[in-house]
Amino acid sequence: MMRTIYHENDRMNPSGFVVLADYVPHIIQEIRYYSSYNFIGERIDGYEEPCALLTIEAARALKSVSSELIVQGYRLKVFDAYRPACAVKHFVLWGIEDQDIRMKPYFYPDLEKQELFAKGYIAKQSSHSRGSAVDLTLLDMETGKEVDMGSPFDLFSVVSHPDNREMITEEQYQNRMILQKAMIRNGFEPIDVEWWHFRLKNEPYPETYFEFPVSASYLKR
Repeated sequence: MMRTIYHENDRMNPSGFVVLADYVPHIIQEIRYYSSYNFIGERIDGYEEPCALLTIEAARALKSVSSELIVQGYRLKVFDAYRPACAVKHFVLWGIEDQDIRMKPYFYPDLEKQELFAKGYIAKQSSHSRGSAVDLTLLDMETGKEVDMGSPFDLFSVVSHPDNREMITEEQYQNRMILQKAMIRNGFEPIDVEWWHFRLKNEPYPETYFEFPVSASYLKR
């Protein structure tokens, strides 16, 4: 059921959110924006703990995805979930003002920083800040390794477009489709520039961009 936030202060209210690992016990987490290994090269504002937070509705849907894929031999590995609005501001200011391009060879080798906005890889407002979007991949339970998707997380390039079959192998494409189909079956929607990004179709806070930090401790206050 869609909920509406009426007061500005409610953007700091995490009552509709949960720690994802509490809902999906088999989830694997590598919260990239808590670390320095990301396209900026430093910890992002608002990431106080290396944990994934989501709205209760999105977490329940992702639990169904996880249950479905475990039967097929996969576990979900999450790179990012809820992202506070201050983190998005960090991205924007870096893109506009910061001259640092030290991570360009790893994350946007064929693009200039300013192109990341025009081509849809970075948005001035992110669905992640509404709490029902998640970036993730598959981990093969037999090998213990990430499934080969043809490009790594946050590689800003046409090779990362989910339906790009010209620059990846058929196996890599099918791996992307295993993830995408499971997500769609359980209520998530993909986007056309990143194979790893999905948003809950019936998100509970479609107009609210939350500000509270990524912190399990904050949720328990």
